[in-house]
Amino acid sequence: MLDYQFHWRAVLADLPELLGGAVVTLQVTALSVIVGVPLAVLLAACLRGGASARRPARAFIEVTRNTPCLFQLYLFYYGLGALGLNLPSFTVAVVAIGLNNAGFLADTYRSALQAVPAQQTAAARSLGMSFLNAFWHVVLPQMARIAYLPTVNQVVWAMLNSSLGTLIGLRELTGVTQFLQSRSFRTLEFFLLTAALYYVLAKALMLAAALLGRRLARGAP
Repeated sequence: MLDYQFHWRAVLADLPELLGGAVVTLQVTALSVIVGVPLAVLLAACLRGGASARRPARAFIEVTRNTPCLFQLYLFYYGLGALGLNLPSFTVAVVAIGLNNAGFLADTYRSALQAVPAQQTAAARSLGMSFLNAFWHVVLPQMARIAYLPTVNQVVWAMLNSSLGTLIGLRELTGVTQFLQSRSFRTLEFFLLTAALYYVLAKALMLAAALLGRRLARGAP
C-alpha cells in the first residue's frame, strides 16, 4: 500500500464524463423533489383528515419509511418488469426516490401544518377566499418556512440516494465512475475524485438553499 503511486492524469482526462454523470445526479435529485414534496404535502393534509384519508396515508408512510430505498428501486425496476412494465432506469430512480422523499417529509409537513394557527385560515375564508386559495396563499407559505430546513436535508439525502441508481443501470455520477474505473483500473483515484464531487454537490445545494432561505425569511411576519 505504501508503494501505491497515484496517476491523476488519466483520471482528470475523464473529468468531463464524470461531470456529465453529476448532471444526471442533479436531474434525478430535482425531479424526485418535484415528485416528493407535493405528495408529502398531500399526505400531510390526509393525516389531518378523517380515517378514510388518514389510514392509507399512514400506510404509505410506514411502508416507504421502513423499507430500504434500494428495495423500492428494485421493486419498481425488477418487480414491474416481471409484470411486463419495463420502465427506464432514470424514470424508476426519479419515482422511487421521490416517493421515498414523500414518506420521510409527510410527518414533518403535518407538524408544520399544525403549527399554523387555524384562525388564519378562518380569517382568510372570512375575507372571501376559497379554501384552496387560503391554503395556497396563507397556510402553505408559513408551512414552507417552518419545514424548510428538514426539506433541505431531505434534498441532500435524495442527491446521495441517487447513487443507488447505478444498481439498476443508471449512468449517474456513481455509475459513470464505476464504468470509468473498470476501464482504466485507477479505482482509488476515481473514487476519491467522485467523493470530492459529491461533497461539492452537497455543499452547493446547501448554499443555494441558504440563499433561498434568506428570501423566505424576508417574507416572514
